[in-house]
Amino acid sequence: MVEFTSGKEYQLVVFKLNDEEFGVPITQVREINRLAKPTKIPKSPSFVEGVINLRGQIIPIIDLKKRFDLELGEYTSEARIIVVEVQEQVFGVIVDAVSEVLRISGQEIEKTPAMATAIDAQYIAGVGKVGERLLIILDIDKLLTAEEHAALQEMQVEGEVTAQ
Repeated sequence: MVEFTSGKEYQLVVFKLNDEEFGVPITQVREINRLAKPTKIPKSPSFVEGVINLRGQIIPIIDLKKRFDLELGEYTSEARIIVVEVQEQVFGVIVDAVSEVLRISGQEIEKTPAMATAIDAQYIAGVGKVGERLLIILDIDKLLTAEEHAALQEMQVEGEVTAQ
């Protein structure tokens, strides 16, 4: 669970999904890459696009639009894979575009309000107020259930076997 303290400053990687802006703590981001076509793995969850080989490491790729039940569309040349690490599990998430790395004070972040949003509140750590913009800060730790983490680890093993 991500906790924000009012006297602290945070760095967030800001990205877009459709017309909404999101952020994730930079401490959980390993790297950002251009969108590569993942290799499909049979019987994987619907929101998992497949796996990619990233410098010899097989990494599962999750489509955040599918995970959040958002409207799907074609990805453009701006689309990126944000490689994150959660509970020692490395995986990539596909986003429409990465716009910036932003510094934000804990005072500018509110706990998840009871608001109508396209994203289930369980995935939201807070909402940042940046000028006139509202930034949905994701709790990447809650993106996957324990069973889904296990399934992704299995996919990595299957992907490594397939790659050999």
